[in-house]
Amino acid sequence: QVQLVESGGKLVQAGGSLRLSCAASGRTFSNYAMGWFRQAPGKERAFVAVIIRSDTTYYADSVKGRFTISRDYAENTVYLQMNSLKPEDTAVYYCAARNYLPSAYDKKDNYPYWGQGTQVTVSS
Repeated sequence: QVQLVESGGKLVQAGGSLRLSCAASGRTFSNYAMGWFRQAPGKERAFVAVIIRSDTTYYADSVKGRFTISRDYAENTVYLQMNSLKPEDTAVYYCAARNYLPSAYDKKDNYPYWGQGTQVTVSS
């Protein structure tokens, strides 16, 4: 049984930083594509970033240069370092996983495994 558990979300001021964690269990995730998506109130769940292996990453345009995705194989954990946060980054952030990187890696329907989400609120 694959389990993804996010943590690290909280209230932060605009311009601040936050690091989210996603702890994975139930499989060997070394070859898995691990992604982050977010969902703001009244909006669709949207792609944020994805990592495959440790050196291939992709980001949404809205977070490029501000967010960094990384992974720790020993801990089976994926991180999302978020800097220069803006009020529009406010959302529930979800971790997602798939056993390979889909060509449409930014589509939520291409990920079968999800965490429960963690709330990030950025105040202006």
